[in-house]
This record gives sequence, structure tokens and C-alpha cells, in this order.
Amino acid sequence: MRDHQPKHLDVRAPLVLDTRDLPRRPGVQRALSRVVPAPKDLGVEMIGVPEGSDLHLDLRMESVSEGVLVSGTVSGDLEGECGRCLRPIEDELTVRIQELYAYPDSATEETTDEDEVGRLQDDLLDLEPALRDAVVLALPVNPLCREDCPGLCPDCGTPWDELPEGHSHEQTDPRWAALQGLINKTETVSTEE
Repeated sequence: MRDHQPKHLDVRAPLVLDTRDLPRRPGVQRALSRVVPAPKDLGVEMIGVPEGSDLHLDLRMESVSEGVLVSGTVSGDLEGECGRCLRPIEDELTVRIQELYAYPDSATEETTDEDEVGRLQDDLLDLEPALRDAVVLALPVNPLCREDCPGLCPDCGTPWDELPEGHSHEQTDPRWAALQGLINKTETVSTEE
């Protein structure tokens, strides 16, 4: 769940956007394109956007009657590991963002819970929670290096596609060792006759 708890926003923070130059008249828009460093922990367990890597923001801020509607795309590089063979994965991700940030004392602020809608604070808005939600929801929980990745041999841990055809590990259950000995003895007697 998104954290919209009031906190002091720093205008110098890369994902804090300043709306002072956006008049409060519905329909007025401003385009925003910038490259910002990715915040830490932007991802899921096996794949994510590396901290500090470039995030490309291509956004539109639009004045609406209740606040500022931010929409557009965010793109960046992904790094992780395959959920089957554990090989490194490098990819790119582009996600769409659309988030309303309510003006103080607007009807939206009065009719919604604090965690339902973003809030403007002194004409500043924090894009990070919306960005984090969009990125995390777009990522696969179990990423694959390729769709047909065969994974790892469960016995030796080598990727299946690096092993020769017919690769196997003969394993004898120690409880059956005595029986295997009898089978081998019987086979030896049979071949001698």
C-alpha cells in the first residue's frame, strides 16, 4: 500500500516535482522530461532497477479541478537473475504512470483517506510512491532469461542447456543397496551360464 503520510518534501529530491509554474486552472498542462537517479530497492526480490541508474521521466502535469494529474511514462534498465537457471538478466522497462495529487482543502482531500490519493504540499508532489507502485507491479515475480529456459539440473546445479543430451545422475538409495547387490550377483551368474 502506498505511503501518503505527510512528510516534509525536499524540492531538490529527484522525484519531488514542483508545480508552482502550473496555474490552478483546469486544463492547463506542462510537459516534463528529465533523467533522475533510481531510488534504492526499486524492484522485487529477483529483479529490479539498480539504485542510482538512470530513470527517464516523460510526464505531463495537468491542472484539474481537484489538484494536479500527473501522467506519462518512466523507463529504465533492469537487472536481476533468472528464476530457473540463476543467470544474470539485463532488460529495459517502460511503465505508465497516472496519479492525482489533491490540492490542500479540496473536495478530494475531504472525501478520501490519506493513503488513497497523493497530496500536494506547498505546491510540491512526491512522485516516488506512484513510480514505485507502477514499477513493482510491472515486474515478474519469477523472471526468466528466456521463455523456454530449461533451468538447472537438480543434482549437479549445471544449467540443462550446457549439459550433454541424456545427462543423468545414477543414485542408489542406500536402503536398496543389498537388493542391488543380489541383482548384480544374479546377473553375473546368468551371463556365466
